[in-house]
Amino acid sequence: MDDMAVAPWPAPHRFQRMSADHAPGQEQSHVAQGLHHVDFSHGDVSAFPPPPEVVDAVTTALRDGGRYAYSPYRGHTFIRDLVAQRLGDFTGAPIDPSREVIVTPGTQGGLFLALSALVERGDKVAVVAPDYFANRKIVEYLEATPIPVDLAYRTADDEPARLDLDRLRTAFQDGARLLVFSNPNNPTGAIYTADDIEAVARLAAEFDAFVVVDQLYSRQIFDQRPFTHLRAHARERCLTLIGPSKTESVSGCRVGVAVAPPEIVDRMEQLQGIVSLRAAGYMQAALEPWLAEAPGWLAQRITEHARIRDDLHEVFSASTHLSTRRTEGGSYLFLDVPAAKGRIDDLVRQLRTEAAVTVTRGPEFGDFPESVRLNFSQDHRAAVDAAHRIVDVVARF
Repeated sequence: MDDMAVAPWPAPHRFQRMSADHAPGQEQSHVAQGLHHVDFSHGDVSAFPPPPEVVDAVTTALRDGGRYAYSPYRGHTFIRDLVAQRLGDFTGAPIDPSREVIVTPGTQGGLFLALSALVERGDKVAVVAPDYFANRKIVEYLEATPIPVDLAYRTADDEPARLDLDRLRTAFQDGARLLVFSNPNNPTGAIYTADDIEAVARLAAEFDAFVVVDQLYSRQIFDQRPFTHLRAHARERCLTLIGPSKTESVSGCRVGVAVAPPEIVDRMEQLQGIVSLRAAGYMQAALEPWLAEAPGWLAQRITEHARIRDDLHEVFSASTHLSTRRTEGGSYLFLDVPAAKGRIDDLVRQLRTEAAVTVTRGPEFGDFPESVRLNFSQDHRAAVDAAHRIVDVVARF
């Protein structure tokens, strides 16, 4: 019994800022009763189910057994062949399926493998802010130093968000040799201009730097906006993370894809071989119909999300207590609530306990103490009702 009272083994220093308490999907406080709970921390796959082809493919794989259960560490050869052809067409640059593709346990797993393959202790890494919460956390876990590079997203709806290229140049001049960002941006839904993407490629070449870009939402683009793939401009200096988790609602299968130069894929395969061995063999079948869904499926999904986006934007724009940028791609809204500065945790808690709404706090995405993120891939009516409740709580806050 005395042994049970011994203090736990002290955590290594690198865990000090790794808290998952406020990460998306982790909020556990009491939810208001009598209201339909809307969890904006992630998408609702009941409202937007996976394509029926995915269900059929995974079911077939489970029944088939031996062909799917075990794959090479970097993924089934026939899956990588399909993915390479379709992603090459999609991104505008050819892909060698045997040398430049690895199937990972979700794009989250792919991100960890990618940064672990590229970052050494003591490195400096340019990280866009705001951006996906795990970028900074993984860099810090690897005992490297994140250098924030601002994305100016607080612009009029008809003006593009712009990356601070001067700051990126300074980061490279100061020794950073890696940039990490998402496009479309998570959490703001902004899309990078072609000029900014081309400038990133030029700076990477000038400073012999590398870029990791998360393009998880690059199929769900609104208003027929142009989208520029970094691979088309920096194939040898770029690692692209992508997969069917978001737009296609296949998050539960936990399969993602990384496309990168062969030496980086080789490193990721070595790591995957000791972390998880492989992405789940059966679930890799979810990639067979990916990028080849039934005609009209993707267009319909984009249309349905655009309607939700527009209705939420109208509700929030009518409030004088908050502001948001109209989403250009993906399914995120980033609300700025000036009154929440210094009290963001109180606001998040109040939204749950009074409005039955779960949101993700802005500080997860950088130094944004007055913001919250919403994933609006939800039941349309429920999302709009919840938006009105958010406005009411913020007005009283």
